[in-house]
Amino acid sequence: MTTVAYDTVWVNARLATMTPGGVPYGAIEDGALAARDGAIAFVGARADLPSGSTSRTIDAGGRWITPGLIDPHTHLIFGGERVADFERRVAGESYVAAAGSGSGIAHTVALTRAADEETLFAAAARRLRTMIANGTTTVEIKSGYGLDVETELRLLRVARRLGRELGITVLATYLGAHVVPSEYSGRRDAYLDLVCDQMLPRVAAEQLADAVDVFCDTIAFSPSETERVLVAAQRLGLAVKLHADQIADTGAAALAAQHRALSADHLEHTSDEGIAALGRAGTVAILLPGAYYYLRETVKPPVDELRAHGVRIALATDCNPGTSPILTLPTILNMACVLFGLTPEQSLAGATRNAARALALDDRGELRTGARCDLSLWDVDSPAELCYWLGGSRCAGVVIAGEPRAPDPG
Repeated sequence: MTTVAYDTVWVNARLATMTPGGVPYGAIEDGALAARDGAIAFVGARADLPSGSTSRTIDAGGRWITPGLIDPHTHLIFGGERVADFERRVAGESYVAAAGSGSGIAHTVALTRAADEETLFAAAARRLRTMIANGTTTVEIKSGYGLDVETELRLLRVARRLGRELGITVLATYLGAHVVPSEYSGRRDAYLDLVCDQMLPRVAAEQLADAVDVFCDTIAFSPSETERVLVAAQRLGLAVKLHADQIADTGAAALAAQHRALSADHLEHTSDEGIAALGRAGTVAILLPGAYYYLRETVKPPVDELRAHGVRIALATDCNPGTSPILTLPTILNMACVLFGLTPEQSLAGATRNAARALALDDRGELRTGARCDLSLWDVDSPAELCYWLGGSRCAGVVIAGEPRAPDPG
C-alpha cells in the first residue's frame, strides 16, 4: 500500500465539489479532503482516503465544504461613502441624474483623492475582512476612483497590499476609464490620452494590475473610445474586461467579445447579437444583482439567452459606495435566485468555478486534485442554504492555500 503524506486532512465533511456533469453540486456525502503544499491532494469519499501520515486531521463536524468563494468584480477601495446618494435615489432620483449632477462617481473621486494610502488601506481592509468572514477567498479589486495618475496608482498599490497583508488572493484591475473627471470636461480625447499614454504604461511597468476595465455606456465611454483603451492595454500585454450595457445597449458586449475579454459585466440591456458574440468568444458574463437591486432597475440581464448561447454566468458583489454597498457573496447568491431566476446550484457555480474562469484562474473554483486548497466551511444542512439565509453569516471558517482561518469579522 502506498503511503501518502498530507499536511492537513479534513474528515467527516460533506463536499460540494462544484465539478459539473454529475450529481447536483458535485456533492460527496461523508467525504474527506486532504491538502499538501497548498493544493488539494485528495478529495472523495472518506472510505477511499488513502492511508498515510498527516500533520493535522480536522473533524469538519458534518459541515459542508465548498471551494472558497470568488468575487470577480468589486470597487472595494474608495474614500468616504455615498449615503446622500442613497437617500436621493430612494426619493426618486435616477442613477443617470446623479451622475450628471456632480454627485455619484464624481463625489467618490473627490473623497478618494483626498485620502492617503493608510486611510484607504484601513477602510478597505475592514471591508475585506468582512468578505473573508463570509466565505470569500479570492477577490478582484478595481481602481477607478482616482482618475488622475497618482491616485489611480495609489489605489492599485493598496489593492496589492491588501492581498499581501490579509493573506488572500487579490487581483487588481485598472479602471482609469471609469468616467471622464470634471477637470477634463469638454476634453474627452485629452483624458483618453492621459489614460493610454501615461497611466497605462506606468501601471504595466510597475506591474500594478492584472487586467484593464472600461465603463462602456451612455454615461461613460463610447465603444470607439473604449476600443482605444482596450487596444492600448492589450499592446502592453494586459487582459481586458468591460462594464457593458448596464444602462443601454451600446454594443459593448460584442466589443468585449471582439477583444476576447475575460468578462463582460452587468449586461442588463445586451442584445441577442451581443450575447451570441460572448458565447462564441468564451467571454464570461458577470451579473451584478446588487446594483440591479440598489438602483431599482426593471430590465433584468438576459439570463435565458445567456444560457442558450452557452455563456458562463458568474456573480459578484460589485461592492462600491454608490450602487452596490454589499460585502457578502451569500447575499448576492440569494439575489441572483430571487431577482434573476438562477437556481441555487447555478448561483453557487457563479461564485466558484465560473467566477474563477472570469478571472482566468484555472487553479481554483472546484474541489479537485491539484487545485489550490482554498475552501469555505458552512454551518448549513445543504448547499442551497447558502442562497437561502439573509443576515448572519453561516460561514464557519475558510482555508487559504491549505491553512485554516477562523472567522474574523474585522
